[in-house]
Amino acid sequence: MSKTLLLYFSPQNHTKHYVDLVAQKLNADVHEIKAKIPYTAEDLNWTIPTTRATVEQKQMHDGRVDIVEDLPSIQDYDTIILAHPIWWGIPPRLIAKTIDELDLNCKTLAMFATSGGSSYDWSQSNIERTIKENRYQNVNIKKGMVFNNDNQVDSWIEENNLK
Repeated sequence: MSKTLLLYFSPQNHTKHYVDLVAQKLNADVHEIKAKIPYTAEDLNWTIPTTRATVEQKQMHDGRVDIVEDLPSIQDYDTIILAHPIWWGIPPRLIAKTIDELDLNCKTLAMFATSGGSSYDWSQSNIERTIKENRYQNVNIKKGMVFNNDNQVDSWIEENNLK
């Protein structure tokens, strides 16, 4: 049986519900990804074009947001799961920074997200591009999914052969 680590970012706790559910079903270890400068409610107000999250998300492909450097070693894990909200169609920029900090060579990478209206298509492309930019080799990238209800979790696990 493979060993799984679930890394998540959930500043408003929307994604955290699914993190707990997936971790329980897969017996995964869990670690929260934290922004070096924590987000305030005002930073996350997507209706204002000058808020921090809006400005960060509109950066070009190489945009990054610094994280607290407390990620666990992934050496003993076979599968890494990234869980995050979707902001402006893609993962928050600190997810790319997290990928930069991991050695994903020869790992399985699965992803899921929460969103008010986006699919996972752009997020999938964004993460795959970040993997390529880091020149990781032999990464088994699974198909990501946006969870809108608990019933989707089992089908995502099954479709990605994560058990």
